[in-house]
Amino acid sequence: MNYAEWLGTVPSEITNDPIWKLEVYRLSLFIGDIGWEDIQKLSKEKLMFDVADQLHRSLGSISANLTEGYSRSKGLDRARFIEFSLGSARESRDWYYKSRHVLASEVIKHRMELLTRIISMLAAMIPHQRKNAIREEQAEYNTQPSTFSLESEIPMP
Repeated sequence: MNYAEWLGTVPSEITNDPIWKLEVYRLSLFIGDIGWEDIQKLSKEKLMFDVADQLHRSLGSISANLTEGYSRSKGLDRARFIEFSLGSARESRDWYYKSRHVLASEVIKHRMELLTRIISMLAAMIPHQRKNAIREEQAEYNTQPSTFSLESEIPMP
């Protein structure tokens, strides 16, 4: 399965909602969905049970906070929920890094690259909502060149 195939599995109750137009929402819902297999594998390892729980919560929080924020009026209130989503995306990437001893390296690489893409998109949304009054210094979010592609098969544990 790849991203395009996954898109075809999302029910119309979600795809007909205006938030579906936001690519960052679609990607955050996608990572939450594909992360399920990773969480299942992590939870089978006694030492990784808490990591699995934290990863499950943080992945689900990315799209959930976007959804709640999108339902708010524009401005500071909406920006606050986008910031929550950004925090959850960064937290998820952190938990994936800590999972590298259990999950396959191609899984970790894929998930971290996808989360970095989501983080970049969310970070760009906040100044617009806050009218350029962001809490952290504005900086270009650069990553090393990668071969990451949403069209490739999704590595699974």
